[in-house]
Amino acid sequence: MNNISQRDAFWGRVFELAKENKDVLLVIADMGAPALDTFRVELNAQYIDVGIAEQQALAVAAGLAMEGKKVFAYAIAPFISLRCYEHIRVNLASMNVPVTLVGVGAGTSYDDSGPTHHAVDDVSALRILPNLRIHNITDSVMARAFADICCDIEYPNYLRMDRKWLPDIYEDGFDFSAGMSTLLPGKDAMIVATGNMVHRAMEVAETLRGNGADIGVADVFTFPIPQKALLEAIQDAGRIITLEEHNLAGGLGSAVCEIMADHGMLKPVKRVGMDFSRKYCYRYGGREHIQSLYGLDKESLLRTAEELLN
Repeated sequence: MNNISQRDAFWGRVFELAKENKDVLLVIADMGAPALDTFRVELNAQYIDVGIAEQQALAVAAGLAMEGKKVFAYAIAPFISLRCYEHIRVNLASMNVPVTLVGVGAGTSYDDSGPTHHAVDDVSALRILPNLRIHNITDSVMARAFADICCDIEYPNYLRMDRKWLPDIYEDGFDFSAGMSTLLPGKDAMIVATGNMVHRAMEVAETLRGNGADIGVADVFTFPIPQKALLEAIQDAGRIITLEEHNLAGGLGSAVCEIMADHGMLKPVKRVGMDFSRKYCYRYGGREHIQSLYGLDKESLLRTAEELLN
């Protein structure tokens, strides 16, 4: 098991790749990390810090990528995505420019920094753009693997990583090319989760399985969701629960329901996420407290699942 964060696992591997290939470049917006310090000192010519100017980082990254460089642009998740939205839409997505956007702080990772720092609507905003793919990282094994994947891409993509350490679910060498995976099969219900909520889904499923319910878990880590893989994962389940630390409107739950509707798959679906139809979350007290306000804690999810099953 890796005892490092997704961020450090990812940048540690990018550093290794950059030492082997001088075309691997990092454009950051005044971000810090031990792995980045090593990169800055040892590979200074491949390290560009534009300061607190995320939109400028995107413009620089796009230009470098159009000259054939393998570019990673890094900032806090809501800033590298939503603050730069028009730059992503015009400079990357519309022209299919292969820049990897890296955002740390998925969901409410920056809990008490408030809604300006919460990445809770970035997936819904970005998944509608052409060519762009979103990779919602589950653990440090996946983070490290995507460093290699992103060095070979020919399209723009956005990696959103959790700020906090999470235990590994996957083993080294796992093939992430499918875009999602079934961690547990289930016939009574399938929990389709993404990002840090995959860990919560596993906790809930294991408790319910201990009580005799056949509950499965699927991890969606790429958007657009691979449709065939999703349909195969949920086809034998009687009910579906989608789980995300993200706005319900346009997020994972919406995407799953769109695919099911398009393919005529009729099953009861319960979407669990965050509802910001009236206002963003201005409540404080840590991430677990914020999650409990939206029914994302284990106890609330157990009740939700039991109600759906009954």
